[in-house]
Formats: sequence, C-alpha cells, structure tokens
Amino acid sequence: MKQFKDILKNTFGFDEYLPYQEDIITAIFDKKDVLAIMPTGSGKSLTYQLPALLFDGLTLVVSPMISLMKDQSDALNELGIKARSLNSSYSLSENNQTINLIKNNGLKILFIAPERLMQPETLNIIRKAKVSFIAIDEAHCVSQWGHDFREEYLKLGEVRPELKVSAPILSLTATADNRTKKEIVDKIYLSKTPITIESGYDRPNIFLSFAPKNNAKNQVLSFIEQQDNNSGIIYCSSRKKTEDLAKFIKSNGYKNVLPYHAGLSAKERSNAHELFKNNDDAIITATIAFGMGIDKPNVRFVCHLDMPSNIESYYQEIGRAGRDGLPAKTLTIYGMDDIMLRSEQIQSKESNEEQKRLEFQRLGALISLCDATRCRRQVLLNYFNEEIEECNNCDICLDGIDLIDGTEDAQKILSAIKRTGERFGSNHIINILIGKETDNIIKFAHDKLKTYGVGENHNAIQWRSIIRQMYSAGYIHIEIEKYGALKITVAGNEILYGKRNFSKRSQDVVAPKKTKVQKQEISLNEDSGSIIISNLLKKYRTEKSKEKNVPPYVIYADRTVIELANHKPRHIENLFNIYGLGKSKIEEYGEDIIKIITKQENR
Repeated sequence: MKQFKDILKNTFGFDEYLPYQEDIITAIFDKKDVLAIMPTGSGKSLTYQLPALLFDGLTLVVSPMISLMKDQSDALNELGIKARSLNSSYSLSENNQTINLIKNNGLKILFIAPERLMQPETLNIIRKAKVSFIAIDEAHCVSQWGHDFREEYLKLGEVRPELKVSAPILSLTATADNRTKKEIVDKIYLSKTPITIESGYDRPNIFLSFAPKNNAKNQVLSFIEQQDNNSGIIYCSSRKKTEDLAKFIKSNGYKNVLPYHAGLSAKERSNAHELFKNNDDAIITATIAFGMGIDKPNVRFVCHLDMPSNIESYYQEIGRAGRDGLPAKTLTIYGMDDIMLRSEQIQSKESNEEQKRLEFQRLGALISLCDATRCRRQVLLNYFNEEIEECNNCDICLDGIDLIDGTEDAQKILSAIKRTGERFGSNHIINILIGKETDNIIKFAHDKLKTYGVGENHNAIQWRSIIRQMYSAGYIHIEIEKYGALKITVAGNEILYGKRNFSKRSQDVVAPKKTKVQKQEISLNEDSGSIIISNLLKKYRTEKSKEKNVPPYVIYADRTVIELANHKPRHIENLFNIYGLGKSKIEEYGEDIIKIITKQENR
C-alpha cells in the first residue's frame, strides 16, 4: 500500500522493506495475529513501529528488558513518534507524566515489561486508553524449556481479555524450535493459531571463524587487533574470566573496556551498559547476562573466549554483531575443557532425562560446528533446516581445509583408552601417549603399557586436537558421571580393530588469520575525502548524542554516515535519498550535515 511506503520513506528514511517486513505489517493492519520468527538484524522493530502509526490508538510493546526501553523510546522520539516507557527505572514524577499521556491519548507507543503490565493498577490505567495493537518482543521467553524463560510471559495470554480489546498481537523472536512455537501459541494466543512468518536464519554479513584453544587470551587479543578500534563483545564462561580478560585487554592499550556479569552491582552493570552504547570503540567482556539488553546496531565483532552452551545460544550471541547489515566478524575459541564444562552443566541440571538428551543434542551440534570440515554457515543453517550454497564468508570457505589419514593416530588414542580400562580423561591419555611421567602415570603403572610414549610424533596440543576431532565425529564419548573418562563407541571400536578409517585435519588452526571480509554493497569509499567526512560526521553525531543524552546510533546509523560520505550531498533535498534520514531527522540535522560536507569539499 502507498500509505505504508510513504511512512517507510518519510518517517524512517528507508526506500524498501527488508524481506518479510511488508508481509507482517500487512497482516497486522488486517487485524490478524502474527508470530514472526526473524533473525536479529532483520528489522523486527519496524514491524511494530510502522503499524503503530497506521492505527488510531495506543500500541503496547511488551519487552523483558527495562534497560532497552529508554533507548527504544528515545530513538522513536527522534523520528517524531511519541513514545514512552513505564518502568521502575524512572522517578515517580516521570512515570506519572507517562500515565497522564496514556489517559489523554497522547502516546503512540508504550514500552512496558510484562510484570508491570499485568499489575491490576496498570491494567486499569491502560483500559482507559484505546489499545489498537499489542507487540510482544522476545516471545521465546514464554518457553519453560528455554534458557531465557520468564514466568511473567505465561500470563500474557490474559492481556486482551483483561483490557477487553480485540487488538491484533504480534509475537517476535529470533529463534524458536517447534516446542517453543507451540508454547507461544498456547500461552500468548490461548491456542488460537496465528499467522506464522519465518524469514530464515542466515546473517550473510557476519564472518564466522573458529579456533582451538592455544593461549586463549592472546588469541582474543590478536582478534581484537584486527578490528580497527571498533566496538564488540567477548563472551566468557565465568564471572572471574570476564574481569580477568577486561584487565588483560586494558593492559594492552585499550581504554574503553569493562566486564559485565550478574554478580556486579546495579551501578557497575549500568556503567558498563552506558560505556558500551555511547562509545564506538567500547569492548565488553561478559557472561550471558549481557544478552537481550543489547540494541546497539553497530557492534562490529563478537568473540567467545569459551565455547557457548549450545548451538542456539551461539546463534543468538553472534547475532548481536552487525545488526545494521554492515560487515561484522566473529571468533569462537574452543577446547576439550569447554566440552567437559558444558556437559557437566547439562548433567547437573534438575531436569528430566528427555530434556537432558535434547540439551546434549544441541551441544553436540555446536561441537560439530567447531570441528566442521565444510562451510561453517552450511553446517550452522543445516541445524535450523536451511540449505544454502557455500557462503564465502567463513574461515573454511576462505582458507580451505585439508584432510589427511589419521587412522594410526586414532588407533594409538583408542588403544591407550582401552588399555587403561576406559577410566581416564583426555589429559591422562595424552600423558601416556607422549611418555610424560606424572604422579598418576606412576601410581597406576601406566608407564609400563605398550602405548606409553608411542605418541612422541605429536605434542600435547596436537593430540588434544585429534581427540577433540574424534569426539566430534562420534568415535569416543565422555562419561561426565565418571569425571570425564573417555569411552570408545561402537564406531570407535571399528577404527581400533582396522575396520574403519579416520580422517583428521592436516593442520590445526591455533590463531585466526587476518581475513578480509568480502566486500559488501555498502562500504566506505577509500579516498581521503570520504574518510575525512565520515570521521567529521561521526564526531558531530557524538556531540549531538551527548547533548540529548542518547546513544550516537540514535542520531543516525553507521550506514547513514557511509552513504553521506560516499555521495557527499550538497542540498537538503538530496538528503531524502540517504538511508535512515526521514523528514524529522533532516529537519533537525540536515543543515549541519550539509555544512560539514560542503566545508570539507570546498577545501
């Protein structure tokens, strides 16, 4: 519809929809319920922001993250859309102002947490407004099987009956398996089937790379040094690691670095969040506590110091990079210690055996991705039942991988496991192979075994890599209940007795190469004029953001900077052709932007 496209261009500054946005918006405008499963960076927010402008009344946006609400409402107010949030982070006076706006129909969009929304007092206030549309963000939080489960989400099916409205509901999430989809339908739509729209899981702008652990801190530092002082997140498996890594990175000359985890005070977490969203070079070392509260579009890299808990967590965490569609990089560092840790975490959960089995399947899928021998993106998307051609934007596609026969090495490992009664972990097996006299080797007389010292052709790091590859391929199994003892599988026995061959990597990667991400359609011209204008526009953006107390990306996006620097418009009317500049932003910043460009061009 022309009305939709006019709002898309004049308000949001976009010429075209991203895939599936128009389908969702049209269905909502037709008063249909919709469950939308779209990857991070695919434009989920527009699917509720634009319909809100088409309806006469109030749009409720339910979100679990209070820390995001101010940024989201600030961004909409910059576009000339009257938006507020109602939550405990505001003063009583500020919340009363918002309540008065609700009562007087002075708002288009209200952001609210489910806990606040379902309070009787809040429901009474909102009943007095005309609610035309309800959007529920992070809808997967309704799943009692998921790691982001929020009990308050179970009550959201009561919203329409409580408010006595028939407004359409849009549920949004980046990932949802069949079980989670069913829970969303049952709990939010009370078993009334919505239109389900899935846009696919591919994020082609994100470069995927993996490396086995070999002095992980230095591997991370090497990766950061390739990122041109851009902003990023480094995920760690423990609170202590986040703090240690932050100190290490700072000691190597990086200024804007802070840890983030649930054990910090509210003030410390707030400081880290503010540093991250307000600085283009900020780095956060974090546990998974730094998750859904991230709305920053220009995160240029995500690194994992330790392997994530499963493939779905990996997908969600790397999805925080490159939300603006521009190139971003990821690196995941992994080792047998990670496999042990994640396995122990699953085994120690107070859940039934079926749930544990599913969790081990998800972990196994991630381990297979770590040791993949074909395009990483193909392996990742295959988990989500998608097939693509080779991506040419992962380490394997760019660097290739050579496999050689590793049957003899595998037999040495399996023989050592068998001769020690399948009672010991990988470190002990490796010590046997390389002939290392440890206390346990002597205690159990394993220095007398035929396999003692037969593996001197490789060092401990190389043997660890081969064991990990064998685990990934299903030839050995880890017995968590027996302190990580290695067990030989049926397929592993076939290798041991010469009935099957084993192929291994010819060379293990121990550090990321200096890869150049393939050139995207949107990239800054390399001439000095474009680079200078880009820097000046970013400086202006930072100044304005400080004046308004909003993040720089709320003023305008990195892609907007790139298009302005490349095209160098000289007249206000030309700004309407630039990505992300609608009427409101051009009225406020247009003259200053033109002055910056013309002054530089006239030098």
